[in-house]
Amino acid sequence: MSISRRGLLGSAAALSSVPLIRPRAQGKSVIKLGVLTDLSGTYRDNTGPTSVAAVQLAIEEMKSHLGFDVELISADHQNKPDVAATVARQWYDQGVDATIDVPTSSVALAVAEVAKEKDKIMLNASATAAALTDQQCSPNSIVWSFDTYENAQSTGGTLVKQGFKSWFFVTANYAFGQSLEELTAAVVKKGGGEVKGALRYPFPETTDFSSFLTQAQSSGAKVLGLANAGLDTQNCIKQAHEFGLDKSMKIAPMLLFLQDAHAIGLEICGGTTVTETFYWDLNDRTRAFTKRMLTKSPKNYPNQAHASAYGITTHYLKTVEKMGGAEAKKRMTMRSVPARSALTGAANSPRICSR
Repeated sequence: MSISRRGLLGSAAALSSVPLIRPRAQGKSVIKLGVLTDLSGTYRDNTGPTSVAAVQLAIEEMKSHLGFDVELISADHQNKPDVAATVARQWYDQGVDATIDVPTSSVALAVAEVAKEKDKIMLNASATAAALTDQQCSPNSIVWSFDTYENAQSTGGTLVKQGFKSWFFVTANYAFGQSLEELTAAVVKKGGGEVKGALRYPFPETTDFSSFLTQAQSSGAKVLGLANAGLDTQNCIKQAHEFGLDKSMKIAPMLLFLQDAHAIGLEICGGTTVTETFYWDLNDRTRAFTKRMLTKSPKNYPNQAHASAYGITTHYLKTVEKMGGAEAKKRMTMRSVPARSALTGAANSPRICSR
């Protein structure tokens, strides 16, 4: 992978973060974890500082059950695969055992390659490209919660069954958006529908979607499929409302987070079909988890990515404890530990490749 001078400078800044949780006592073994996330870009509110807080909470709640210490650091990958790969490589060389969260699919795919090369672990909580557990799967990558296949089947499949069968896609032109568009298009076609067109825009440079939306409107499609996330989704939905697209088309954000819905507002976002693996007010367990999270992130309620960061960290630490520390480097045994996270209280299974 080529690394530009700008990328190296960016990674140097990202690596400036200091440990958030330090070892508790001399003589104990230490597991080192690094939250590699978006602290400044389009996915900041959906992942970012609240994902760091979720990992901190998991560590604190597991602390009394562990026979080892945990050290936690964090860094901003800036949504740049080269920056993320450089940070991950340096972290692994410096003794970090696992990277956590890793939003932005192109970033996660790059970090997955580094984890495989270094025989370390990537605990993915928020990148959604199905390639992570399909074409580019690795025994060094564990994926928790949601992905593009799920969103295509759930949101896309539901709308097709409701009769929304002609689609036009506006797509973030990188691994996540491409995967989401392609998988949803396959669901549409399998359901007897048609794709009238698709436009892919430069990510993350685009903020004005007017030209893409007017082309979608003129296509005659009944559904505007948004194969993007974060601020891009928010901007698309707001601008589509301004242009009146929501009067003639069904707006279908293929990945929408709680923060997005609040930012857009109920007047515009009300009635939108979305897929969620976690909602804070679902049941007593999710409400209790949210109450604990708000002590660390009072201005940002946890969403499915944050709950996934908490769940995958908790599960990893349980595995490390069960296997006696160093032996937890064997990824496949994460399957042997019963997984019940804060998501719903139901059994969960981490997706791990053995290819």
